[in-house]
Amino acid sequence: MEENVFEQMAKRYDTDERKELARIVADEVKPEVQNSRSKSLIDYGSGTGLVGLALADLVKSILLVDSSQQMLEVAQAKIYRNEITNAKVLYTDFTQKSPELQADIVLVSLVLLHVPDTKKILQELYNVLTEDGKLIIIDFDKNEKVTHPKVHNGFVHEELNELLSEVGFKDIEIRNFYSGKNIFVNEDATMFISTSRK
Repeated sequence: MEENVFEQMAKRYDTDERKELARIVADEVKPEVQNSRSKSLIDYGSGTGLVGLALADLVKSILLVDSSQQMLEVAQAKIYRNEITNAKVLYTDFTQKSPELQADIVLVSLVLLHVPDTKKILQELYNVLTEDGKLIIIDFDKNEKVTHPKVHNGFVHEELNELLSEVGFKDIEIRNFYSGKNIFVNEDATMFISTSRK
């Protein structure tokens, strides 16, 4: 098993820049989870919970899922410290084994770019969703300047739309919402939000 880079980063992950980016992302996601107080949410690839925990009071329950034990320890400490009673953490990797989980909403924020097989992970997320459940993806537009052995260099909307359709998602919408300096492997980048239903 190769070393998980996020394990080393966990303790110092929550930089001011990351917190600010997470706030921008959470603000964009909040309208998508309005009227969801009876619903369960999985934040897949949650890291330290920067985005997911900002949504906790909008849903019935939230499960922070990550493949980094240490990231989840940081998240768990926040849950405890802030007395968030409807949040839990789960250490697992959907790319390694299919989850025995169900949720009404799945959020994948800046995670797809780290997963080599996009279609496979979308299939796993589709299977996790309840009927008519909602998938929310936040990620970067394709950026040819980004070259990194561990990440995709972003996504083309049409190609992602096609993959989502192939997996079975419907009502797919993808739109840009933020451009920032040095936010994607130290390159300027634009983020998009994609919403779709099972």
